[in-house]
Amino acid sequence: MALSDHLRELRARLLRSALFLIIAFIVALVFYDQLLSLVMDPYNDARAMLGDDVQTEAYIKSATGPLLLQLKLCGVAALVASSPYWLYQIWGFIVPGLHDNEKRWSYVFAAVAGPTFILGVLTGYYVLPTGLEVLIGFTPEGMQNLVEFGEYFSFLTRMLLVFGVAFEIPLFVVMLNLAGVVSGKQLGRYRAWLILGSFVFAAIATPSTDPFSMLALAVPMVVLFIVAEIIARLVDRRRGRSAMSEVGDDELSPL
Repeated sequence: MALSDHLRELRARLLRSALFLIIAFIVALVFYDQLLSLVMDPYNDARAMLGDDVQTEAYIKSATGPLLLQLKLCGVAALVASSPYWLYQIWGFIVPGLHDNEKRWSYVFAAVAGPTFILGVLTGYYVLPTGLEVLIGFTPEGMQNLVEFGEYFSFLTRMLLVFGVAFEIPLFVVMLNLAGVVSGKQLGRYRAWLILGSFVFAAIATPSTDPFSMLALAVPMVVLFIVAEIIARLVDRRRGRSAMSEVGDDELSPL
């Protein structure tokens, strides 16, 4: 297509995505109470684990705070809920320009990336109460801990995003292997450094300071790296067999 046709197609896809996002935002407003309960559950669980040791309360500051809270929470929920649709629109715009081999691997990447990201987010949501318990537990005796909801919501979204993105890193390693950038043998040679790097990354990336959150992020990353190494070695072995099968009768074998 001509450049103007590509731009018209892009505009149409952006408009459809924006319309779908608006509809998802309206639906999120209807289920605002359920969304607020879902967000507050980790904090309430942390309060329950602390018991009477620390007095802590969540609050909203300023007169416009409740309205901004509702808009922000529903906006994030709409963005996440509508992500399959607007990602599909981006996908539909990019895929026609790829070669057949690139399309095949991109389909595999799209099929695995979504569930892996969701698994990371769920893991972060599961360990969040423990992280909050540790952080709030540093409150000195005789003082009350007041948690501003805007800061808490930013902390929660950052925590979940870190876990989701971290679970995608081994998948990118596999894609680099498929592209011929790294080999399974190289991954095995630097396995110890990858494991150490996973723990260092987990210690730096997790907003909380408790070791449980760090381990909950680092251990799955190490397991996924090992799985990525196994897949890379299988791909390299298959690639080597294909190269040997293409050697002619009068050509010198790689061996």
